[in-house]
Amino acid sequence: MMKRKVFVLTGNTGTGKTTVANYLQDFYEMPRVITHTTRLPRDGEMDQVDYYFESTESFQHNHYLETVTYDGQQYGSSWEGLERAWEKNPLITIVLDTAGAVTYADALGSEAVIIYLTVSQPNELMHRLERRGDNVDEMKQRLASSEFQRDNVLPVELQGKATIIVNDDWEATRDRINEIVQAKIEVEE
Repeated sequence: MMKRKVFVLTGNTGTGKTTVANYLQDFYEMPRVITHTTRLPRDGEMDQVDYYFESTESFQHNHYLETVTYDGQQYGSSWEGLERAWEKNPLITIVLDTAGAVTYADALGSEAVIIYLTVSQPNELMHRLERRGDNVDEMKQRLASSEFQRDNVLPVELQGKATIIVNDDWEATRDRINEIVQAKIEVEE
């Protein structure tokens, strides 16, 4: 029986975390850990698919590994969300900022496979955000934020625990992701 693993994708905005998460979901059928939020659903978002949409009161009833308040709304990933994903597959994925990745590494130890995505040219992040259609004012705010600066480097707490992938070329990144997944599957079988 394969041991449980959560592939934690972290790094700065625009480094390709969501692209890698989608690849793991599509190619390896890894469910995404659904996280919780108190914000209202955006058009097209569905409860228990995109997020667990919570009231301020119901948000308090979960057992969180990590939470953050952003723009007046609460976000968090819970033990309950992890277990629900693991019920579907022993290999699951989640996208987190570096602070969340540190929490997962500490709380889950070898069950957490930390992958830190970066790019070789920092100005490439701005171009990627522009190409995906991000609002220019919001993009400038994000690039000036303390969170952006924090996620721009691998935290000391993740050194020696995280695999660093420079995502300048999708094919090379995909090959490296495949190597990491296969190594985890082979070691555990």
